[in-house]
Amino acid sequence: MGRRHKPFFRLNAIDARSPRDGKIIEKLGYYDPIEKIAEKQLVLNKERIEYWLSIGAVPSETVAELIARIGITSAHYKQVKARRKRARLTAKKKGLLFDNTQRLLAKKTAEKAGAEKPAEKTAEKAKPDSSAEVSAKAENKKTEKQTDKK
Repeated sequence: MGRRHKPFFRLNAIDARSPRDGKIIEKLGYYDPIEKIAEKQLVLNKERIEYWLSIGAVPSETVAELIARIGITSAHYKQVKARRKRARLTAKKKGLLFDNTQRLLAKKTAEKAGAEKPAEKTAEKAKPDSSAEVSAKAENKKTEKQTDKK
């Protein structure tokens, strides 16, 4: 719901087999991230959400995080968080980056490390002269090959 630059989300109970904009079984509340007042930002029917979870409804990860704000946690969401934690630990042991946040942190630390070593940068600036010499030698070889072909 909503429009450009003004998001608005409705939380509904729907059948998983129905299309995205299909028939709604029950309206459970809404989330308005633009609203300044915290009470009006997330309005949910807690009793009905607990009912749907008790009969086996599985919330999406985003919805599970929203309903966790009002104190409702689903078993499915607990399992997802546990799996994600194990995957993060496994990635850390292997020395891999797990998510985009870790990639951004690694990039920032690399940039800081690069900024702290200005002596290396000045050495790199001196190298283009030598690379210019290398490219000049390559051009000379090309012209020699062309004259050999003639």
